[in-house]
Amino acid sequence: MAVLLVGAGLVGSQIARILVEKGERPVLMDRAPQPKALGQIVDLTRVTLVEGDVLHPLSLAGILQEHSITEVVHLAANPMLTIGAQKNPIGSIELNIMGTANVLEAARVFKLKRVVVASSNVLSHHIQGGEGGGDAMDEEAFPRPQSIYASCKQAIESLGLNYVRWFGVDFVAVRYGAVAGPWGGAGGGGPSNVFLTLLRHAMRGEEGVVPAAALEWVYSKDAAMGTVLALQAAKLKNRVFNITMGTLTSPEDLILAVKAVFPEAKLRIGHAADGSPALSNMTRASSLKRAKEQLGYAPRYPMTAAVRDLFEWIQNET
Repeated sequence: MAVLLVGAGLVGSQIARILVEKGERPVLMDRAPQPKALGQIVDLTRVTLVEGDVLHPLSLAGILQEHSITEVVHLAANPMLTIGAQKNPIGSIELNIMGTANVLEAARVFKLKRVVVASSNVLSHHIQGGEGGGDAMDEEAFPRPQSIYASCKQAIESLGLNYVRWFGVDFVAVRYGAVAGPWGGAGGGGPSNVFLTLLRHAMRGEEGVVPAAALEWVYSKDAAMGTVLALQAAKLKNRVFNITMGTLTSPEDLILAVKAVFPEAKLRIGHAADGSPALSNMTRASSLKRAKEQLGYAPRYPMTAAVRDLFEWIQNET
């Protein structure tokens, strides 16, 4: 087995670490590799890091052939995710939809064993409509995504499921919550950067700003674990799985979690003055029943444990 990770950042670095711990040597492909940040998470001598762009099919095909790849985990994402997609819709559409289409077509042509693609729980939250009550003959039968990013994620799930149906590609989508976790490089997404900035300010005795929204988070190590489980699971009944903490975290909950680890933290609820993005409010938590039953997934990092682990990483980083 040889695994290619497309996107070597916040979650990809943690997946690489898990695979290395299992004795594997994953290939990490990134358009702009960040070896310094990556090396803080995984031993670079035990991975193969290559430069490549998922939007270039021939480049992707060459890497698959050169490294005898049998499985692919596609994680490449546009900067700032939902907010970034609203600012640069065509870039998000190209990377999310065409990037995934290139991976799926490569899986079909090269007969890969499995493809796991990063989706998002925005598909559970950024929706509207559905007044037709599910009647397929009604124009408003089904809910529709209300953001560019959510529209892209719905499209890639639909494409993947059709590659399963018509071409036999072994496709799995994992829907992450808002991801937070250790990462010292560029990227990572809006929620991750807000979370990391909050903790760094608190540790320096500065005021940390807690997002004024209830969010469904997932720690990057749990996101990575869930992805590896999806990569290796046998005889799947379904193809789309929620990978989150399984709970909503209110601003007050986040304050309690931070203060449980760092009691002297100075915190307020609101919007950061440095231009960090506002995060949209969520009202329900995703069901983890399917992920638990078919993948064996159970989050190991509830919010307080996630805060504690990230605090320790920041301390070691500095």
